[in-house]
Amino acid sequence: MQPKAILFDLDDTLIAFEHGLDLDRCWQTACMNHLQLDPHELAELVAGIKSEARWYWSDPDRHRIGRLDLDKARAAIIGAAFHKINPPGAAMLTAERIAIDYGSERNLAITLHPDAIEMLIHLRSLGIKLALLTNGSASGQRDKINRFQLAPYFDCILIEEEFGYGKPDHRIYQHALEQLNVRADETWMIGDNYEWEIIAPQQLGIRGIWVNPSGAARHDQHDKPGPFRTIRAVSELRAILSEKAVTDRSFNFDR
Repeated sequence: MQPKAILFDLDDTLIAFEHGLDLDRCWQTACMNHLQLDPHELAELVAGIKSEARWYWSDPDRHRIGRLDLDKARAAIIGAAFHKINPPGAAMLTAERIAIDYGSERNLAITLHPDAIEMLIHLRSLGIKLALLTNGSASGQRDKINRFQLAPYFDCILIEEEFGYGKPDHRIYQHALEQLNVRADETWMIGDNYEWEIIAPQQLGIRGIWVNPSGAARHDQHDKPGPFRTIRAVSELRAILSEKAVTDRSFNFDR
């Protein structure tokens, strides 16, 4: 039995953002637009920025605030790296310019995942209702939705800044269910973020399908609920939908 509705994540689920994207090259280009660095200095600065970024985005509260104004968050990250490394020509204004250029380079490099549109068309042909749930700023996420012409495939689009809440707040999933007029147990959530697309929705009774492009095991899964299914790309949904007894298989949200 197929679900009545599917909730999709955007970044790294329908579009390729982190996986397969050369972020080092994006940082290198942005830095060299504003700084005169030799290869060693450039490598040291990029490594420093990435280290600061890991610290910055590791905190849920910083993550929630920062993703609503990525240029500002990235400028703060670059500024922190400047403070530790002190590369030639470093200044806060330069950090802000590098942040903007990095965002532009990164956005230009993203692509739609192969077969994403074909899969959305297939799901709609089956009569499955679709919603898009994405965290971040209204302008940034709308730009991507418009760029890849995704809006026509969805019955409901919820963007964190527009809606007022983002994943993993239960209200965004509940609102999507209300908009689609479906129950949680009739719905799947698909995405790459384990906390946002597996744990939180499954607390409501939605079945979470984890997009794990690398196939790498999570080392912190032993004490957390397992996903309903794990896939490497959305194109694999076709095989799951074709399973004759998908709803009869043993599945425990609390395992």
